[in-house]
Formats: sequence, structure tokens, C-alpha cells
Amino acid sequence: MIRSSISNPLKMVVSGVILDLDGTLLHTDGIVSDVLKSFLDKYGKQWDGREALRVTGKTPYESAAVIIEDYELPCTSTELMSQVSPMFADRWCNIKALPGANRLIKHFTAHKVPMALASNSSRENIETKISFHPGWKNSFSVIIGSDEVTTAKPSPEIFLEAAKRLNLEPSRCLVIEDSVPGVAAGKAAGMKVVAVPSLPKTTNLYSSADEVINSLLDFQPEKWGLPPFEDWVENTLPIHPMYIGGPVVKGYGRGSKVLGIPTANLSTEGYSDVLLEHPSGVYFGWAGLSTRGIFKMVASIGWNPFFDNAEKTIEPWLLHEFHEDFYGEDLRLVLVGYIRPEANFPNLESLIAKIHEDGRIAERALDLPLYSKYRDDQYLKQHDA
Repeated sequence: MIRSSISNPLKMVVSGVILDLDGTLLHTDGIVSDVLKSFLDKYGKQWDGREALRVTGKTPYESAAVIIEDYELPCTSTELMSQVSPMFADRWCNIKALPGANRLIKHFTAHKVPMALASNSSRENIETKISFHPGWKNSFSVIIGSDEVTTAKPSPEIFLEAAKRLNLEPSRCLVIEDSVPGVAAGKAAGMKVVAVPSLPKTTNLYSSADEVINSLLDFQPEKWGLPPFEDWVENTLPIHPMYIGGPVVKGYGRGSKVLGIPTANLSTEGYSDVLLEHPSGVYFGWAGLSTRGIFKMVASIGWNPFFDNAEKTIEPWLLHEFHEDFYGEDLRLVLVGYIRPEANFPNLESLIAKIHEDGRIAERALDLPLYSKYRDDQYLKQHDA
């Protein structure tokens, strides 16, 4: 079953797509943080991530200047770059594609949608990064770095040059970007822009974009006159399985008391990378409890906007009626599909109704062979002694 686009009327017919790289297609945030932590240690400073928003979307040298200023470092941008460049080069091979990136590239390639890659990184860095992702280089008919134009984003020059090389009018191009400078550049170029913010809780900064989505999993090509995805099954999107486990811990105390929906909260300790890599949203799959068996499950990963969590959490709801708590018991999750992005709601009643709808979708979907086969996954049974 293909997800319907009736509720999302066509906004604009475009002919080609221009994509940013870092933070849009590749999960570079973790690597940037690791490198900067290591670098700043040499100066007795501690990277705390407060500059993340200021450096997102900037060229490497612009980012270097921000860090030098904020941390009052006794070096120049050139010196900083000469020290961190080899550290980054050693790690490019480990950059993972963001969820939905491979799906998007394969889809547009299969449908012969012209694609360009336009990044504030240098052309050499772009080529190096994408070389570790099979098929990516050949999927883009245009690849352009900031060192090939006079001024980088937020100047529109790089996008206008990409459109020129695609032989398309700017108004016929759709830009997909994660950063505020990138969105500004796309709009200044006279293009339609879909923003996919790479930093949490920053949606308010992207008001100039034509659309803001939670992740590439939520991108709907048909809104822009492009061929729709055809991989939604019974209102669910199959994903590469995610494995998460640990003891059940006390959460916010609102599952049973406020929502009437008992969630089995997991500690996020040891899963920071998983939480960083995977977009917030509602997922589903199978849950294994060490002494009780295996059950269908729907899980929320994210900040739960209605309650405005201070940190990203994992809150599974086992679709089974339990008559007692099982705090401390080992719980294993295999998440096999995606339902929707997390969202805010006008009132508690509408939130509860949506959670129950998610549960019904998961309940039905997990009976399909596509998903039911994971019930036998060994991970669900490998509990600590």
C-alpha cells in the first residue's frame, strides 16, 4: 500500500534536486564533536557543543574562526585546520549515511531525476566522503564544492552554479538542506527548499523554508511533482533493524498515570550513538523480556514535544496487558519499521488517540511476513544471566 498524498496537495513541480552533504546525507555531527574534543584537549579546553549551531553549514575555515573566537585559542584558522584536517581524514571512512539517504538517492536514480551535490566542503573532501558509499558518486550528474565558487553559502552562488550545470532554471530546482545558511542560499537562488534540521529543537530557525521535515524518512517527493516512493507497506516503512536493550528503568511516571499507556522505559546509557544516528519518531518491532517472552511493541524515540523532554529518550510500549511492573528486568528491542515523525498535539486527548492509532498500525503490520520473521531474532533471546 502506497502512502496517500491526497492530504498533501502539490506545492510546486520541479525537475531536479540539489542536495547538501554533511548533516543532510551524512551523519557527520558525531565525528565533528569527537575531533574537536580531542583538538581542544590540547589547549586545556572542553568542547561542549554550544557552537554546533554556529558552525553548522559553514565552510571549514569559517567554522575554525568561530571556534578560535569562542574558545580564545592562540592560533590562526590555518593552523587549526592544519591540525584537525588529518584527524578528520582518518575518520571519513566511518561516516554513516543518515536514515533515508540511500533510499532517496536510489529512488531518484531509478527514476532518472537529475541530482546535484552542493556542499560548503571542498570538492576533494566531498569526493573522499562519498567514495565510501557505493553508487553515490555516479548518482550525481553534478558535484560542486565551496572551493569552486567565489562565495559559499549563504550566498546563492553554489546553487545557481549547480542549476546551470544541471541545465535547469533555478525555479525548477528543489534544494534539500540541513543548515540555516543552506536554506538561506537556496531561497536566495529562487529555488524551493526543504529543510531537514540536523540539530534538535531548532525548527523555529527554518521559517523561510518551503517545508521543514523531521528526517529524510518523511520526505514526500510527490509534493514536488516527483515520483512517489513505493515502499510504504500498510502505513509503515521497513527499516534496517535497530537493536536496543537493557534493564527497564523508571521513566517520567506519566505513561500509566497520565496517558493510561504503560511504557517500559530503557536507559539511554550506551546508546548515545544510536540515538544520534536515528531520527526521532515512532517505530515498531518486537520486544523480548527475559522471563516473560516476546511481544509486539511500538516505541517512541525522541523528545516527545508535548512534554518537551530535556533529553532524547526511548519509550517502548509493549502491546500486551501486564498485571505488574517489571523494573530492572532485561528488555531487548528489535525495531523493524517506522510509522511517523514525532509531533506536538493540541491536547492530551489527541496525543492519546494518536498513540493508540500507532499501536493498531504496529499490531497489524507485525503480522506481515516482512516483519513477523524478526520475532525469531536471536537478539531477543540473548539475555544476560
